[in-house]
Parts: sequence; C-alpha cells; structure tokens
Amino acid sequence: MEPLSGRKSLTDEVHDRLVDALCSGALPPGTPLRQEAIAEELNVSRQPVLQALGLLRRDGLVEPMGRRGYRVSQVDANLVRHVYDLREAFDGLAARLAAQSLDVNRKSALRAAIQQGHHALGSGDTADLVAADVAFHQTIYRLSGNPLLPEASAAVWLQIRRVMHAYLQSGSSRDPIWTEHEAIADAICAGDGDRAQKLAINHSNNAKHRLTSRMKDTETQTN
Repeated sequence: MEPLSGRKSLTDEVHDRLVDALCSGALPPGTPLRQEAIAEELNVSRQPVLQALGLLRRDGLVEPMGRRGYRVSQVDANLVRHVYDLREAFDGLAARLAAQSLDVNRKSALRAAIQQGHHALGSGDTADLVAADVAFHQTIYRLSGNPLLPEASAAVWLQIRRVMHAYLQSGSSRDPIWTEHEAIADAICAGDGDRAQKLAINHSNNAKHRLTSRMKDTETQTN
C-alpha cells in the first residue's frame, strides 16, 4: 500500500485503503492485521488505524484476535447467503423505484453503465469487472430517487465487492451477469416496475447460487 494523500481525514483514508485491499483480495480472508505494521506502511500514527479497524469490524470485514489485533473475516457460504438475501431486497426495491422514476437521464445513465460493463468484459480485468458491476447497481440505486438506499446498503456492498472479486478471479463465467443486467435495464427503461423488480431479485438469487455452488466445488476439490 502507498502512503496516504492527506485529502481526507486520516481515519477515512486508512479505512478506504484497507477496504480496497480487502475487496481486491490483496488482503485475503484470515490475514492478520497488525496496527503497528499498517501504521508504518501508511506512515500514520496508530490512532487512525485503530479507528479504521473499528469501522471495518462494525461492517463485518475484520474480526478481533484478542491481544493479537485483528484478522480479515472469512468468506463462506453462510455469509454469501446472508449478504445476498439482503441484496435481493435492496436490488428489487431499487429496480422497481427506478422504473417508476421520471428522471430524464434514466436511459442514458443505464446505457452508459452497460457500456462500461462491456468494456470491462473486453479487458478481462477483474478489478474493472467488479467496478463496472458495482457501478451498474449503484446507478439503479441513484435512479430510484431514494437517497437512503446507498447508505443503508453500504455494508452489504462492501461484502459483495469482496465476494465478487474472488468469484471473477477464479475464472468463473462472466457473460450471464451482463445479459441479466441488460434485461433489468430494459425493464427499467420501459417503466415496467414489476418486471424490473422480479428480474433484479432473480439476478441476485442467481448470483447467490453461482457463488455458493462455486464454494462447494472448491471445498470438494480441497478435501
């Protein structure tokens, strides 16, 4: 990790840097996190590191190891099910509200998000694919007109980013994800709230099953 820029509060910068490392797989599950080592690497005191780790613990991304500090939380099938159960509710609501929205930029915003996804598919870069996927869904959240949705779902989306990266980096199929995205976007642009909600919920449910199946296959191979 590079030294911090100083543009935000030190706690926010440390938090953001750790989130990026956690979600990109640079700090995989089970990795010990030592306050002293992080502070030295980022050239800050221990206080903002301690505060940032507390925020990460609140969001379920790290867990305490007693006097030995923290470690990165594990990702397992139960976590995926819990996270994606919540995602179904958030995504379904956002898609229905977005379809009912009168935002004149709705179609262009969704098309831009889809285009970003196709560029990411072309590059094959995992970080680009995760960023495009998150951007697509956050576009729908914004179009929903409910300003509480992004904040209410923020902790869930941190976990989703972490799981997405691991799934895509494993070389799993990527095409169905964006085919489903396009169908959701079409329903929203058509103003069909019921269909948009149903497709969004199905999309999240399909992702949950792909992820849990992949985890079961990995466990079988390692046993």
